[in-house]
Amino acid sequence: MGGFFGVISDQDCVSDLFYGTDYHSHLGTMRGGLAVKDDDGMTRIIHDITNAQFRSKFEGELPRMAGSRGIGVISDYEDQPLLIGSHLGPYAIVTVGAIRNADELVARAFAKSRTHFSEMSGTEINPTELVASLIDRESSFVEGIAAAQEAIEGSCSLLLLTEDGIYAARDKLGRTPVVTGKKDGSCAVTLETTAFANLDYKINRWLGPGEIVRITEDGVESLRPPGDRMQICAFLWVYYGFPASSYERINVEVVRNQCGAALARADDVTADLVAGIPDSGTAHALGYANEANLPFRRPFVKYTPTWPRSFLPHDQRIRELVARMKLIPVEDLIAGKRLLFCEDSIVRGTQLGDTFQRLYGAEAKEIHMRVACPPLLHACKFLNFSRSRSELELATRRAIQLIEGYGRNVPPEYADPDSDRHAEMVEKIRERLDATTLRYQRLPDLIEAIGLPKNKLCTYCWEGDGDSAP
Repeated sequence: MGGFFGVISDQDCVSDLFYGTDYHSHLGTMRGGLAVKDDDGMTRIIHDITNAQFRSKFEGELPRMAGSRGIGVISDYEDQPLLIGSHLGPYAIVTVGAIRNADELVARAFAKSRTHFSEMSGTEINPTELVASLIDRESSFVEGIAAAQEAIEGSCSLLLLTEDGIYAARDKLGRTPVVTGKKDGSCAVTLETTAFANLDYKINRWLGPGEIVRITEDGVESLRPPGDRMQICAFLWVYYGFPASSYERINVEVVRNQCGAALARADDVTADLVAGIPDSGTAHALGYANEANLPFRRPFVKYTPTWPRSFLPHDQRIRELVARMKLIPVEDLIAGKRLLFCEDSIVRGTQLGDTFQRLYGAEAKEIHMRVACPPLLHACKFLNFSRSRSELELATRRAIQLIEGYGRNVPPEYADPDSDRHAEMVEKIRERLDATTLRYQRLPDLIEAIGLPKNKLCTYCWEGDGDSAP
């Protein structure tokens, strides 16, 4: 997915920019970048962060950066920020989202015979440069941003660092959050509110869907009002968001605790202890344990000093190695115990199945699995959230293929937790994981835990088209 941070200050902003951007490291996988502006122009630095932390790559570079305004980004794969020269003036740009109709937009641009793209990765055009090209067709930054957002299928939130301030825009349907903050002498904008706390910024504006603002030393000016329709991604609260962050004024950790409590209220299993699959299932497990009045324990601990997040490497074998090496079992909490684990979701299920075999190897008596969201039936088509290259890699699709003989199409009954097809799919997944029992959260319970009306949430990955259609 990725995340961004921007700041304008009456003094040098590099320190705030560096730390604010770093607080988005949990959202990105491959690239990090900073751009700052002073009286002499813009300085930009981009690094590969695939196998190293953002901080370790940028700390040594900070002395050569200076300026009172800047933007930073943690990116899925493309180089950002980009420095653009256009008839609107020079600017730097960062984006977060996914352009699903990129080929169509590129073909349209080439048909005009006046466009070229230079930020290539192999044969693929940099999506952020594509967004810049859409902006540059219009007569102002506001008109350009609005036109780009209307043209893009998928999502796009962005920051522009310009001569007259930082332009911030939230995706037209608000699938990702954008929030501004203020402290004495400085204004900032972020995707994750986590970035504000230790930098002493106080939230002063939650951008609405499609809203465009300009941030200057004097504050935040709205240039395009928000739209009426919102489809913020519900999976932000389930997994991707950092626990200290809030979206639409709703805290992530609180929602995850409530998800776990909802799982407990719907359950009747007997267990000796409750645990989270580290770390993504921890908050859900705490909510379950408190609601069920069961002890919360850690039969696995995660070794974090050197091992990265297991979903980041693109090679499946490396992912599995990372997942295995970083989790260390505590056999005294496993042997002879009936274990109940909570997890945010099951994507492929590969790592989870291996984890269960290690638990049985440590003589676990039973392993009950509780998932904080409904079964993932569809790869996200609005954000770069899917960790599977193909929908057919999803645990649900593999189960459906066993049942139906195919996995590409999903009959709607599989999304209905009361249907026989849904029950058979869950049973196939349980068998593959070798869990004693497996139960998923019901969508109404998840929506209640979040606390927003269903029509304001994107739930496409669980139920496909319908309320979440673009």
